[in-house]
This record gives sequence, C-alpha cells and structure tokens, in this order.
Amino acid sequence: MINYEEEIRKFKPSLDVDEAEGAIYNRDLTDVIDILRDMLKETSGK
Repeated sequence: MINYEEEIRKFKPSLDVDEAEGAIYNRDLTDVIDILRDMLKETSGK
C-alpha cells in the first residue's frame, strides 16, 4: 500500500516548473488593455 504521508515528505518540485514560472512572471506581455491604450493614443492624435 502507498504511504501518502511519506510520499509527500519526499516530494521535490521539478526545476523545470520553477524556471517556467519565473519566465512567465518576469515577461512583460502585451494584453488587451495595452492594445486599447495604443488604439486610443492613435485615434486621439489624429
């Protein structure tokens, strides 16, 4: 039978997950709000 308590104690997260999380949070992505701001700047400037 599997001892879940022991398995949880032995668990170590994958380094790949930590690296991916850092890359996602540190990346400045363009979202819908950024696009709308750019569109408003373009239309108000004309």
